[in-house]
Amino acid sequence: MASDTTPVQPSPSRGGTTVYGLKPPVPPTARKAIRVLVVDDARMFRNAFAQALSSEADLSVIGSVGSGEEALAFIAQDPPDVVTLDVEMPGIGGLAALEGIMAGNAHRSDHPIGVVMVSGHTQAGAEATLKALAAGAFDFIAKPSGGTPEEAMRLLKAQLPLRIRCCALARGGVRRALGRPPAPPPAPIAQARPSTGRVEAILIAVSTGGPKALLQMLPMLTARTEKPILIVQHMPASFTGPFAEQLGRVTGWPSAEAVHGEPVVGHRLYVAPGGKHLTVRREGSQVQIALTETPPECGVRPAADVLFRSVPAVWGGDVVAVVMTGMGVDGTAGLRPLRRAGAQVVAQDEATSVVWGMPGSAVSGGLVDVVTPLMEIPAAVVARCRGVA
Repeated sequence: MASDTTPVQPSPSRGGTTVYGLKPPVPPTARKAIRVLVVDDARMFRNAFAQALSSEADLSVIGSVGSGEEALAFIAQDPPDVVTLDVEMPGIGGLAALEGIMAGNAHRSDHPIGVVMVSGHTQAGAEATLKALAAGAFDFIAKPSGGTPEEAMRLLKAQLPLRIRCCALARGGVRRALGRPPAPPPAPIAQARPSTGRVEAILIAVSTGGPKALLQMLPMLTARTEKPILIVQHMPASFTGPFAEQLGRVTGWPSAEAVHGEPVVGHRLYVAPGGKHLTVRREGSQVQIALTETPPECGVRPAADVLFRSVPAVWGGDVVAVVMTGMGVDGTAGLRPLRRAGAQVVAQDEATSVVWGMPGSAVSGGLVDVVTPLMEIPAAVVARCRGVA
């Protein structure tokens, strides 16, 4: 599709940014409206993105361009705070444009530009998006597909402003516990198995900032343990398969989307498929994967809460749970039965989290044994696998 440039006038600023009901403290340079540049080769999507942001008083679309070349030229003249960047474009595509933005950020240490990738639901789009996240993009959203235009706009309005706000906060060096107060304890669960003192599996809950964090941390963890690792990463269905393959390449472990009924064995990564909850069950002497399509929890499916709740009846407290960077509070409610069963819990610290929502919620709920930087998570997990307090 031919590209074109459509300038959009900024809207007046009306104050700070509210995320999940919290009013985060913002530095003086961030008190004006967050300035957004929309980049997509399809005019239809540029217009839809601008419309989705038009009613947000704290977000100002300062430009709308149709190619990577135009985006880099625009940025050179008028740097925005955040760029929404289409992954697949002719000419300079999203990955190349991201590289240009990241290179420029090296000279903009006081005002780096944040990037939210925008991807289609294709295999190529998913793989390119994952590369973009590893290369420095903050987060991504998938373009709405199917449904009515009204449904697509509702989805955009629910996802895009929040991603941009969080990106702007992270770009400004402000990391916030973006979540609600911990939920009340869940209903009673199945009786937990007695603890043996061994560790049978490692469970990981992660969301915003997770792909890059996992790619950095998991090779160190898999080099030091042979325990099966079950991962709940909030991600659409078209992305979890390529992401699991990417994790397999960097760790050298067999890694794939978890399959219903397959046995849980050591030296393997199991990634929850997008759109399905991952749980475990015992069939005789064998522990198996069980996938469900029960309603989303904490607004997501897969949800770590669902996995965590299924574990005590299978392994008791003989697991280590890790809660990493992410928006919201997924994992907090599910940790309660795990803790009652005697499980050990490790949380990523605020300084190394892109968003300290999920780990911050777990910490505030008194459910965490150790809080540690990202690259020290493997040592903390392995210490607990060996029974070191």
